[in-house]
Amino acid sequence: MHFSANVEKLKPSATIAVSTLAKKLAAEGRDIINLSAGEPDFDTPAFISGAAIAGIRDGTTRYTPPAGIPELRSAIADRLSERSGCTMDPDGVVVTAGAKQALFNAIFTLFGPGDEVMIAAPYWTTYPDLVMIARAEPMEVFGDQANDFKITPTDLERCVTDATRGLIINTPCNPTGAVYTLDELGALAEWCRDRGVWLLSDEIYRSIHYAGDGAAPGILSLPAESLGPHVLIDGASKSFAMTGWRIGFTYSDVEVTKKFSALQSQITSNSATPSQVAALAAFGGTSAADASLSEMGETFRRRRDLVCRRMGELLPGVPFVEPGGAFYLFFRVDGFFDHQVTNATEWCSRLLQEEGVALVPGAAFGDDRWVRMSFATSDDIIEQALGRIASSVGAASTS
Repeated sequence: MHFSANVEKLKPSATIAVSTLAKKLAAEGRDIINLSAGEPDFDTPAFISGAAIAGIRDGTTRYTPPAGIPELRSAIADRLSERSGCTMDPDGVVVTAGAKQALFNAIFTLFGPGDEVMIAAPYWTTYPDLVMIARAEPMEVFGDQANDFKITPTDLERCVTDATRGLIINTPCNPTGAVYTLDELGALAEWCRDRGVWLLSDEIYRSIHYAGDGAAPGILSLPAESLGPHVLIDGASKSFAMTGWRIGFTYSDVEVTKKFSALQSQITSNSATPSQVAALAAFGGTSAADASLSEMGETFRRRRDLVCRRMGELLPGVPFVEPGGAFYLFFRVDGFFDHQVTNATEWCSRLLQEEGVALVPGAAFGDDRWVRMSFATSDDIIEQALGRIASSVGAASTS
């Protein structure tokens, strides 16, 4: 069967594939702990769900402008202004069906055949595939492990070519949890500015941040003179436990925004109207929204501390990145390889089959010596999972 070159190299999302297999095994009666999905385990806050229900009852279910309802675009711009300390233009916002569509809009609009797009690695599994859909070429750029894999201009200089047109970064990072400081972001932004390279900053985990009380640093907090061409990607999925509502957004120059909106008008049109009404409650700056962010953030902080402490106790000597944000632990497992298991993909498969713990192998993120564990779950399940992992490693080392 013949398929278009647009999709001939496309593979299903690795994280979704692992989660689907784990759910299948659980449905067959297996005792499975699924730590593969990047999804908060909280219910969507009641004030958000209630706003959507009220909107449906009031008949707010019709088409909206492709870029989103004006009230939501304004609320998002206000939230960005509050975080950055600068005034953001609502016309720079495009509301999308999740951050994936926000990324697709940006990548498909800005890059094409013959272009190279650098991707900070380890990376979220979707970035390279979206670049390939645009017929551009993804180029992995790894930072130093000692610096939590965060890239620097020096790393970029090693990889840049005459065809380089873009750089995609993610902070806080999925899968590592690493967070770029404002100075580090400034150095990357200025490097991109000086070379006319588009900077795409995915900040979907920005509110899940463990240093200080506020959100993680973001590119919109940089001085205007530091920024060249850029696009911010963000959304409601992680911060407000709204993964299934599918609300993301981009913020960029108004002329760029017009192109994103035109593209979206031919693909999905507007994001689901009830979801936009829900997002308006989330981004509306109410005390309920702030309280929700704080409560979930403190829970994730406690779990981060638990995971890091128990890793040191149960798996001493295993390298891992201490997360500064997001809700993942990225740890290295090549020390457990043997003649039967030679990469993290095989290691995760054995762990799932023998111990019933589902993790995502590092092949999905660019390095198959590492694995990603989500700690968006209860303390008890975290304890059980790490105990099973330690048991598996102990059994393997003494066999």
